Amino acid sequence: MSSVRPAEDAALDDIELELFVRAMQRRHGYDFGQYARASLKRRVKRLAAQLDCATVTALTDRALHEAALLPRLLEGLSVPVSDLFRDPPVFRALREQVLPTLASHPRINIWQAGCAHGEEAYSLAILLEEAGLYERSQIYATDISVNALEKAREGIYPAREAQQWSRNYLAAGGRRSLADYYSARYGLIKLDRRLRRHITFAQHNLASDTVFCEAHLVLCRNVLIYFSNPLQDRCLALFRDSLVRGGFLCLGLRERLDFAPVAGDFAALDPALRLYRLAGPAAGAPA
Repeated sequence: MSSVRPAEDAALDDIELELFVRAMQRRHGYDFGQYARASLKRRVKRLAAQLDCATVTALTDRALHEAALLPRLLEGLSVPVSDLFRDPPVFRALREQVLPTLASHPRINIWQAGCAHGEEAYSLAILLEEAGLYERSQIYATDISVNALEKAREGIYPAREAQQWSRNYLAAGGRRSLADYYSARYGLIKLDRRLRRHITFAQHNLASDTVFCEAHLVLCRNVLIYFSNPLQDRCLALFRDSLVRGGFLCLGLRERLDFAPVAGDFAALDPALRLYRLAGPAAGAPA
């Protein structure tokens, strides 16, 4: 029977987690210090178990001494969960309320931050294709995880998802059949290569990196919920500074802009769907 009381056990967990966070920052330059603590603790413990580490301290030791383990650590610490046309009303709103305005620009830049395995980036490509805008558009899809980005570049997903994704696509105002955009074989679907031609997948760390590009639309959905309030504020300021005047911001349905320091810089286009528009010139953006 363990002599460590529950309170002491919890304190040890916190110490181990803090040491792991410091190791990742000092050894690899990735700062997870402002991630939401409860969620981060769950992911670190799950990662330790997956890597056969008896304790988080053992995981920290491997993080310090096994440089080749870094991509696996980043994959385990991120949350690469998404779907094609996830939350269809959001994509219908983008189709009907945002793309007609973006059509007035000779070139369209979109930053999709936290792209996971690429489902939302490909959803955007399909929207732009059907609006006749894809040839003058560039989608920058970024994530902290190199492994997630590799899967995103492949554009290969389990065929079991196809039926639900087809329903999502139609509910988002799809004008064709989703099957027109992929081929199916051996229990997998592979998205058409033509959807990749204007997507750039790149590594970017929202906790420490700067503005990635000048964008007319920024999407960061279901990522901020895993961050502490100060880190959420940092990211929202980053998105504001990325947008051209009148640019659009799309967040996840569980995320809020209302109480952030940058809230006054945005007008709500559809608050229920977390769609916003930059009300004035962004810092560093052209007038």
